[in-house]
Amino acid sequence: MSLVNINWLEKNLNKVKIIDCSWHMPSTKRSGFEEYQKSHIKNAIFFDLDKNSKIDTELPHMLTDIKSWKKIVSSMGIRNDDQIIIYDNSDVISSCRCWYNFIYFGHDPGLVHVLDGGLKKWINEKKPTVNDLTKTTNSDYIVDEKKELVKDKEQIDENISVNKFGVIDARSRERFEGKIPEPRKGLRSGYIENSFCLPFSDLINKDHTFINKEKILEKFKLTKCKLNESIVFTCGSGVTASVLALAYSLIDIKYMPTIYDGSWCEYGKN
Repeated sequence: MSLVNINWLEKNLNKVKIIDCSWHMPSTKRSGFEEYQKSHIKNAIFFDLDKNSKIDTELPHMLTDIKSWKKIVSSMGIRNDDQIIIYDNSDVISSCRCWYNFIYFGHDPGLVHVLDGGLKKWINEKKPTVNDLTKTTNSDYIVDEKKELVKDKEQIDENISVNKFGVIDARSRERFEGKIPEPRKGLRSGYIENSFCLPFSDLINKDHTFINKEKILEKFKLTKCKLNESIVFTCGSGVTASVLALAYSLIDIKYMPTIYDGSWCEYGKN
């Protein structure tokens, strides 16, 4: 149950911890936090994807360290047994990256969910929003890092010859095939050798919900990647890779989301 719908959340607002993980591409000149301050779902706590990632690296959105994650989540007042609902107001479905982060750092996958359709669908369905900042009381969150859920560049390079896992790229087909330049400076065009392409946008409806499971399975089959529990997802900076990981978890309940954290920001450096 990686996804929950709007009506379910409305009925359970006071039984869960709600996280607003809205994040926007720099080119949009939008601020997720400023938008959160103006309008968010009641009880939602803002999660800053940039600030809550590794800070001593030039690569965006890299996983932070255990000590920092414990401090971040404890300051949000979240406990290990809390059921968490994450949403966003973003075109890139950034809530999925937050979902991945929680699972990577040991939160029970059965307790971490993404709101299908996010804030856009919530507002379109005339559900109420507030603008007051949610007050939190610090917890003592315990972290259990799952290092097997992340791959680094060395592992990606080694896999090209040994083929232990499939690699699926969430970027657009034009970027994957090098037909258009990368949006970030200093990156060449192209893709990881032997990887496959499934643009994350192919899995999302116009109302920002995920397409149904049958269509998701069909999309994954079309990649020609061998579908099993050893799939690693990549993208530009590790955000939309998490969209594919969540989608795949909908059709394979045993799958644990595994991401190449550096993604093309690392692999595509000139």
